[in-house]
Amino acid sequence: MPRDTSPINLTHKADAQGVLRHALSGALGRIAMVSSFGAESVVLLHMVAQIAPATPVIFIDTLMLFPETLAYQREVAERLNLSDLRIIQPDPEALFAKDPDGILHLAEPDACCDLRKTQVLDKALNGFDGWITGRKRFQGASRAGLEPYERDTATGLIKVNPLADWDIARIRAYREAHDLPPHPLVAKGFQSIGCAPCTSPVAAGEDPRAGRWRGQEKIECGIHVQDGRVIRGKDLVGQELPGTELPTKLRGKVA
Repeated sequence: MPRDTSPINLTHKADAQGVLRHALSGALGRIAMVSSFGAESVVLLHMVAQIAPATPVIFIDTLMLFPETLAYQREVAERLNLSDLRIIQPDPEALFAKDPDGILHLAEPDACCDLRKTQVLDKALNGFDGWITGRKRFQGASRAGLEPYERDTATGLIKVNPLADWDIARIRAYREAHDLPPHPLVAKGFQSIGCAPCTSPVAAGEDPRAGRWRGQEKIECGIHVQDGRVIRGKDLVGQELPGTELPTKLRGKVA
C-alpha cells in the first residue's frame, strides 16, 4: 500500500464514482466505509452499494444518537440492501468506568468523543488498510483543503474522500435523482448530525457544522485529526493548517 498519497491524487483524481472504484478495486488494500448515516450520508452509501455492495460499512452507535438517526440507519440499510453493515458501540465496561452517568460530554467533550467514537472506530478498523469518509470541503475551514486520498496522521491508514469537492446542491441533486430518502432532521434545520446532546440546528448563513458543539472551540470529534490531534477552532485563527489552505474570506474569522 502506498505511503505517499500525492501520486494517487494526481493519477486518480476522477469523479466520485471513479475514486470509489479505484479505492475498492484492491489497489489500496482492504477498505471499509465509515458512515454516520447523517444528513448527507445516503449519497455515498448509495454509490458504494452500486459499485461494491459487499463493502464493509461501519456505523458507530455512540448510545447518544438521535432516535431519528437510528431509525434512518435502519431505513437506508434496508433500502440499499447493505450486506455487510457493522453496527458497533462503546465498550460497556469503559462506559461504566469513565462515564457512568452519561454526562462526560458536559465537562470533557473531547474525552467523551474519544470514549464513544475514536476508540470504538480504532478497534473496528483493525485489519483494514483504509476507510471511506463522507467529508467535504464546504463543511468548514478545517476541511477546505481535502483531497480525494489522504494519509491519516494518527493511524497511518489511507482515508478516501470521494465527495471532497461536492457542494450541497450537487448532493441534493444526486439524492433526488436516485429517489433516496433524506435524514428526517434535515427538514428541522440540522445540516451536520452527531450525538443528540452536542448537536443543534443551523441558522441560514451559518457554517454547515456550526451546530456541532455549539459555543465551544471543538469542531471535530477526534475521528478526523491533524498531526495526531483533534482540530479546535483556535487552530484555525490566522494560520493555515498543514496541507490545508484556508479561503481568504475565512482567514482570521474562524473561532
